[in-house]
Amino acid sequence: MLSSFPTFLPFLLFAFVASITPGPTNILVLSNSARFGMAATVPIIVGACASAAILVLLVGMGAGSSLSSRPVVQTAMQWVGVAWLSYLAWQIFSAPAIAVTSQKTTARLGAWGAASLQWINPKTWMMALAVVSVFAGTGEDRLAHVLYLSLAFFLISLPCLGVWGLLGAGSSRWLRSPRAMQRFNRCMALLLLGSAWLSVLA
Repeated sequence: MLSSFPTFLPFLLFAFVASITPGPTNILVLSNSARFGMAATVPIIVGACASAAILVLLVGMGAGSSLSSRPVVQTAMQWVGVAWLSYLAWQIFSAPAIAVTSQKTTARLGAWGAASLQWINPKTWMMALAVVSVFAGTGEDRLAHVLYLSLAFFLISLPCLGVWGLLGAGSSRWLRSPRAMQRFNRCMALLLLGSAWLSVLA
């Protein structure tokens, strides 16, 4: 396969860097894992990874052309995404000061919420456009390449977000007191808010 798909290995490195570096999804995974445990965070990880991989597939089939050709659509999506992330940040910031051991039944972000975040995030669409334009190539094998890229992105992003989930789960041992939990929530909320607004102001 590599002989007919020379950009596949470079793409694997790109996918790893794109998935492991901090961003809104990573911060949400970290926060939810610390508050609710790793098991409750697995649906978030799977939902976010599957949604991003599907976006790569759809863009490769031509669905991203309207986004790249219509800046108004891109801007509207960007502000909707920022508004939603700001709301999530406020929910985390204003969460009651409850120790992590008492939070197992609290409402939390689920698989559909994490998946929806990717669909309204123009940076994810731009990433998918970049993946397809740079790594998919042209010719009769292009659709097969897009399928490989989509599957590879899913398989690479799963363990990358899983690392963030494990970091959050590991930090829960220091969040046994309500005050420590409140400080953690507020720190995560500010990081999420900053990552959302920096994407607009940058």
